[in-house]
Amino acid sequence: MGTTQLETVPEPKYWHLKTVLSEALDSEFSVGEILPNERDLAARFGVARATLRQALEQLELEGRLQRRRGVGTTVAPPRVGVAVGTEQHAWPGGGEDVWQAVDCAVAAPPAAVAASLETGREEAVYTVRRSRVSHGQPVAAELLYIPASSVPELSAIDAPSGPARARAVLRELQRLELEGRESAVELGSARADDAKELDRLPGAPVLVVTTRFLAGGRTAALSVATYRADTCRLTFGDSGGVEIHQDPERRAS
Repeated sequence: MGTTQLETVPEPKYWHLKTVLSEALDSEFSVGEILPNERDLAARFGVARATLRQALEQLELEGRLQRRRGVGTTVAPPRVGVAVGTEQHAWPGGGEDVWQAVDCAVAAPPAAVAASLETGREEAVYTVRRSRVSHGQPVAAELLYIPASSVPELSAIDAPSGPARARAVLRELQRLELEGRESAVELGSARADDAKELDRLPGAPVLVVTTRFLAGGRTAALSVATYRADTCRLTFGDSGGVEIHQDPERRAS
């Protein structure tokens, strides 16, 4: 690696450095590769370490870099595309579903969830917890609320505990005829439990995708999926599903 001096530019120096670093990520580094330390990078680009840190922080916010404890700063994998506004009709847990079942509990849901499901405030529902991983890193966590009336044939024998119970609940759910699904997306902040599962600090920006699955003229299941905002982006189209997309800058390189 040679030494690159930055030209005098009207924009903030750290912002110009961010652009130069981004180009270097495309041409010199691969996903998961560890960047040189700050001292070496600052020397290469002829900037103060404070300027370098500003540029690295911006690239981390944009999802280009990841800072991992005990590892260092690594090149982040491509963002996960969260498909919205599609005509996809599929229950969670289908053949092409990329989510992994983690656990399942039976308890009264939050009041807002009970209102969406039109269940009683104290009526217990199955709460399936699932996760999604990309390139070995957690990118999303989901809570899937399913009333007992949506899986009437489920028995204790079929659903022992943990991931096995979660998978059994999802299998029973697919017996229903799916009439449609409605999704809404909003920007939020990671709660303590989500932050721990997503390997982020509490309060980190997240995308919250809420999906209602309709069957029999009612909401048969409700999904609340929390995506890391630094690793995900929204996609629109009729293809359906959740796909992996590279950033346009990476595709052009």
